[in-house]
Amino acid sequence: MKRAIMALLAVILVCTLTAKDKTGSLMGRVKDENGEPVTNVSVSLKGTSFATQTNDQGAYLLENIPVGTYEVIYQKNNFLTATHEVSISNNYYSQHNIKLYSDSPSRADKRSWGPDYYRPAPNADTKYGSLEGNVIDQDGNPISHASVFLREISLGTATDEKGHYLLKNIPVGPYDFICQTLGYRPATIRDTIFADQTTTIDFTVQKTTINVQPMEVRTKIERLSTVDGIVAMQAGGANTPRFAMYDDFNTEDYSGLTFNDYKYATATPLSTFSIDVDTATYSNIRRILDEGHMPQSDYVRIEELINYFTYDYPQPKGDDPLEIVVESGVCPWNEKHLLAHIGLQAKKIDMERAPASNLVFLLDVSGSMNRPDKLPLVIKSMRMLVDNMRPEDRIGIVVYAGAAGEVLPSTSGNDKNKILDALESLSAGGSTAGGAGIKLAYKIAKDNYNPKGNNRIILCTDGDFNVGESSDAAMQNLIEEKRKEGIFLTVLGFGTGNIKDNKMEILADKGNGNYAYIDDILEAKKVLVKEMGGTLYTIAKDVKIQVEFNPARVRAYRLIGYENRLLNDEDFKDDTKDAGEMGSGHTVTALYEIIPADSDEEVPGVDPLKYQEKRLSDDAHSNELLTVKFRYKKPDGDTSIELQEVLKDKRSKVGKTSENYRFSAAVAAFGMLLRGSEFIGNYTWKDVIELAKSAKGTDDEGYRAEFIRLAEKAELIDNDRKRMEEKK
Repeated sequence: MKRAIMALLAVILVCTLTAKDKTGSLMGRVKDENGEPVTNVSVSLKGTSFATQTNDQGAYLLENIPVGTYEVIYQKNNFLTATHEVSISNNYYSQHNIKLYSDSPSRADKRSWGPDYYRPAPNADTKYGSLEGNVIDQDGNPISHASVFLREISLGTATDEKGHYLLKNIPVGPYDFICQTLGYRPATIRDTIFADQTTTIDFTVQKTTINVQPMEVRTKIERLSTVDGIVAMQAGGANTPRFAMYDDFNTEDYSGLTFNDYKYATATPLSTFSIDVDTATYSNIRRILDEGHMPQSDYVRIEELINYFTYDYPQPKGDDPLEIVVESGVCPWNEKHLLAHIGLQAKKIDMERAPASNLVFLLDVSGSMNRPDKLPLVIKSMRMLVDNMRPEDRIGIVVYAGAAGEVLPSTSGNDKNKILDALESLSAGGSTAGGAGIKLAYKIAKDNYNPKGNNRIILCTDGDFNVGESSDAAMQNLIEEKRKEGIFLTVLGFGTGNIKDNKMEILADKGNGNYAYIDDILEAKKVLVKEMGGTLYTIAKDVKIQVEFNPARVRAYRLIGYENRLLNDEDFKDDTKDAGEMGSGHTVTALYEIIPADSDEEVPGVDPLKYQEKRLSDDAHSNELLTVKFRYKKPDGDTSIELQEVLKDKRSKVGKTSENYRFSAAVAAFGMLLRGSEFIGNYTWKDVIELAKSAKGTDDEGYRAEFIRLAEKAELIDNDRKRMEEKK
């Protein structure tokens, strides 16, 4: 009996000690109201000594935090303070990204600015003072970006490059002033702030010694949970630690998007946009959902979800390389509306007879690429492309990190072993000199230019172009210049945690190429093998679409997706305006949601004109719903060719429409649900799944079946999120 009691006490003691040692971490990114990273933001946990500051990417990391619930304080001069409650779990990296708003005079009289943001209300009886000083190490060297904060009121700032700091508007009284920075022991000094005076406190911090033991981790992902934007991942296997979703910081960047609103057909009868064959959004969204959480709204470009899939459109006839397909029916998510389906099919070329390729692989081998889903996946992907090269094709390899270099001069596709050996020799390390690398790649492509062939650079990167000779604007100008010389650019994104989605999309657009995201080896096979013709061989460039709506049939309309592809109406006939490209076998699909003319639905608009009166033409009284025009140039041409097609007002029930119509509508609804669109109404994930299943078709490659699985996964994750919100 005594032995059993002793054993029980030992278990209780071990559990108590273990609970005390349980810690987790917090990471995230801080941006301003314009989406730009905010550096040197003081990030602290209220009532504790845990604090840090954001780096030049706006990222921060706090480690070894005891498990529990904390209030996180985000502070920087000239910004409104932000707070957020976060739960820290054992061996988890929790993630929280936040936006800070500038403390402009127009907001000075406001107590709050949106959720989690506050500005303490001024009190006429409160007196304020200031604090300043310097932070140095034991050798007298200044410490930049060190956090200095007050424990009692969670007010703080960071030191500048000279180690100096200044903190104003501190209520008078005694405080514990804490200085903390990575690699040094925290320092605490007790002092007092006096009214209208500046207290000076200088900190000397001592270096800490951190021993890191190398270890090999072999595990698989079992579970990932999300709570209100906080992400944590757990590894499987006995005794293996839980780990972060991303390596150090998640510094992924995406452009902000807004939905296209309805436009009155009488006031704005024309809708003009550039086509988009990029597919990066779909594979990126798939990666995020497979990790177990919902993507942010800005991640979702609906047209890229739709155009990830091929559709059963007829091949072009005659000399034109494009065929147009139109169809209309009842809108699945709003039976009072119509949905117009517009499809373009690019002619497929026989790859055995395709023009010879002069390719240059421009490969990012910087330190950020040192992950299994980055450089190793790049090498595997390029191997598959090399395996399909012909003797008349040529391949060169340029790499860039701290500097750019030629790994392989332009080599015949007949010498595959030499090319593959060059690929296998690559390793990651260093910073990112993207500008120098792209210049060298263009030089090699120019030196081996084939006037009758396909001259193209294939850029493989996680998107980090932060170090190098060229600014973003200069790099884009270079890409545009080389495009005019007949050298195009394709961009392939790899990996997680560092994707610069907005930058890579722009580079591909400027280079008359397409942008795809490679999340696994199967996606690499899809892009570089199965759809190699579309990826490498442009058959029509500067493809624009203009739709004219018949006001007698259409009250209002809205284009679904393509928000960052919109053009001015006059750009349609302007051959100097750049637009999207279509490769061999590509399909492009666009959907318009239409409010019929006989609807009494109110749509925001403008008052009738006083001095003009719009009269309908005789054609308006026909049964034509709209007319689609599109213009394109040949790959080596400068003058556009225009084609058009008329869509009749046919209000087919959803079940009577084509599989192309139903499946594209299901994908569009999926995207609207992901983005939380107000236009989706009461349409649910189950409705999306049911509609997609009805249009699965033959699906030889299984891509549509995978979409259905992805929609089912999104439904489960979204339901979990809603349940957790209800518990709060």
